[in-house]
Amino acid sequence: MEIKYNLTEEDYLKFNMFHISHSESANKSLKTQRFATPFVYIIFAYIFANIADIPFLYSLIPFLIVGILWVIFYPKYFQSRILSQTKKMIREGKNEGLLGEHTMILSEEGIVDSNTKGETKVHWSGIIKLVEDESNLYVYNSSVSAYIIPKRELNDVEEVRNHIKSKLSQ
Repeated sequence: MEIKYNLTEEDYLKFNMFHISHSESANKSLKTQRFATPFVYIIFAYIFANIADIPFLYSLIPFLIVGILWVIFYPKYFQSRILSQTKKMIREGKNEGLLGEHTMILSEEGIVDSNTKGETKVHWSGIIKLVEDESNLYVYNSSVSAYIIPKRELNDVEEVRNHIKSKLSQ
């Protein structure tokens, strides 16, 4: 089976957001940063109250408000930082082969993905899993990378999905 598709920066960004939102380590990091920081604010409130010689409650209220706002808004900030950093990485290096026109061949042996800069090959035994979101199929070949197949480029998404799944179950 041969698939021709154009991989855009938006597709790559969606993959990164999908991966981060489904990554156990990223979610653990997000929760730690989201909920540990307000505890640091409480410690600052205590130190500030002692230094300024004011009641702890007067010092606590502003820091508590900032902590609550942090818990509410940090996930959006975290996501925007991931998107921003990913865009910077795409633009700073030579990534011509990453985005653009691709031709993927799904053979009996595995996957061959070609573009204007070269090709990559992987046997079906090197494919870890197939997952998807509303826009793309992600064929993971490691715990942090995947072939991104935009659904908009496929004539029959179900056929491609079933073909890949059948190869993974062998």
